[in-house]
Amino acid sequence: MALLDDWRGMAYNENEDKNKLKKLWADYFEVEKGIYQQLLADPDTVVSGTVAELAEKYETDIMTMTGFLDGINDSLKKANPIEKMTEKTKVSLAFDKELLYKNMVAAGADWLYGLEEWNDIFDEEKQKELYKEQKASQTVRHEGPKIGRNDPCPCGSGKKYKKCCGIVSSLRK
Repeated sequence: MALLDDWRGMAYNENEDKNKLKKLWADYFEVEKGIYQQLLADPDTVVSGTVAELAEKYETDIMTMTGFLDGINDSLKKANPIEKMTEKTKVSLAFDKELLYKNMVAAGADWLYGLEEWNDIFDEEKQKELYKEQKASQTVRHEGPKIGRNDPCPCGSGKKYKKCCGIVSSLRK
């Protein structure tokens, strides 16, 4: 079984005690923050090694490093083979700075995109620009004509919009 399967089985186990999962995630977020602080302090140096070597370098266990590698993978210049990763798999942490910042914003990880180390990478104006770009990319804009309450529902049920899907949208407000 790949490390990623083990990590996800542990971190997302719905049958696990809620307090135990809360502690796991609280501990993980502290380690994650520390690793990012180190990476962002010297963002142009490419850190690489086996999963086990990186876990040792950042003084954490293999499972936590696996979770970190899963989290950063979408921000890397070249993705790691996380789906079939073992302790001996060689990985790289060469990240795209703008993409990493935006992905942290997308994840709502203010404890990460708010790290002081970002101030040495991007000025305040650039950080605001990246933040706004990311938030705008998540905004869903409906094109086309507006659906009236008494119009037929676009789902094809034959009911009026207000008696069908309109009920759902009115509950969200």
